[in-house]
Amino acid sequence: METIKNYIEENKERFLDELFGLIQIPSISSLSEHKPDMVRAAEYWKKSLLEAGADKAEVMPSDGNPVVYGEKMIDSTLPTVLVYGHYDVMPVDPIDLWKSSPFEPEIRDGKIYARGADDDKGQSFMHAKAFEYLVKNNSLTCNVKFMLEGEEEIGSPSLGKWCEEHKAMLKADIILVSDTGMIAQDIPSITTGLRGLAYMEVEVTGPDKDLHSGLFGGAVANPANVLSKMIAQLVDEDGHITIPGFYDDVMTISDEERAEMAKAPFDLEEYKKALDLKAVYGEKGYSTNERTGIRPSLDVNGMWSGYTGEGAKTVLPSKAYAKISMRLVPNQDHHKIADLFKAYFKKIAPEYVTVKVKDLHGGQGYVSPTTMTAYLAAEKAYTDTFNKKPVPVRSGGSIPIISTFEEVLDIKSILMGFGLESDAIHSPNENYPLFNFYKGIETIVHFYQHYGELMK
Repeated sequence: METIKNYIEENKERFLDELFGLIQIPSISSLSEHKPDMVRAAEYWKKSLLEAGADKAEVMPSDGNPVVYGEKMIDSTLPTVLVYGHYDVMPVDPIDLWKSSPFEPEIRDGKIYARGADDDKGQSFMHAKAFEYLVKNNSLTCNVKFMLEGEEEIGSPSLGKWCEEHKAMLKADIILVSDTGMIAQDIPSITTGLRGLAYMEVEVTGPDKDLHSGLFGGAVANPANVLSKMIAQLVDEDGHITIPGFYDDVMTISDEERAEMAKAPFDLEEYKKALDLKAVYGEKGYSTNERTGIRPSLDVNGMWSGYTGEGAKTVLPSKAYAKISMRLVPNQDHHKIADLFKAYFKKIAPEYVTVKVKDLHGGQGYVSPTTMTAYLAAEKAYTDTFNKKPVPVRSGGSIPIISTFEEVLDIKSILMGFGLESDAIHSPNENYPLFNFYKGIETIVHFYQHYGELMK
């Protein structure tokens, strides 16, 4: 039987060509003008799965963007792995900061530069190629199902219902996901926890129209100024979120568990250097890794008001807006947090403005046990590929649908991510190292081999 390393070496250029075809489709789920591109990306995935060896693959409708489903069932008595990924990507703004066209992938310094190179086209495509190898070499030890959605970057609003409607079809023993990261190329890790998310949009209105800032400045409240002050009240000087009741359900992590987490390799100076920071910031009493792994956070994701074009226009704006996200830890309910935020934000609004708060989307946090069979198989797989045992880590990121899978399908997920912090996901110049792409394919192959063996 041909080894996976040889197979990758012989086919790596083809793998890239096929991945680039997917990346070149601007499947931005948050922009309505890209609706046709969502269908194109879904059809591309269908074709890719069939060519890789799936017995069937189809593009299925949902209340939103289509879901791609594929499968290869070799024996109903064998365990079944359900692979999840998403084909939608984030917007590319600000476009002027990209060094190359975001949807024309370019390889520089051993990295693929493009929107979706890592999140999640590059990472999910590794599964298609690992699956292809196993099918061609008659080495599958499990049944394999694929589920690729087109709304993850907007909170997967349609997928929960879709899963409920197709529960029997999606029956599996484990859900396999590559949409997270690893500590470094020489320090493999498995994500064992994700933070939840509550994402809000706020609108602050003062006068009923934009006003002359000379004639009215100082006499009428400026919504942009007011919004800035209100946002500043949401987090205190110690990095503690001030919303009443916000921390009520936050689980206290024991000193023993914090000590175990601290064993994960982390160089604060390198961290600051990579981000061009003079100092880090966060909740007092916690390390940088703890602040993103076991503690919640609140951040402004966007803020706009008044005139932002070239030159000057002296207006006192009528309205000011902000998008605010709160990353939540397991046990915090995103619906409850959204309600607490709405109540508090309206309470701190002064009488000379009116406030609207919109709940855009959210999801629960997730914890993946290190004792389950899939984790042990993943641990063995990383050890085979990287020659060292992976470190379990809790990620600061969110994949809201993962907790929904457990709730609706009653299936746990194993998060085998291969991205790096330097991959700039969601930012200009997103990239994905070729090393990680190829190592990911190799590791996924080993996962199937170990999982099938351990499930006997």
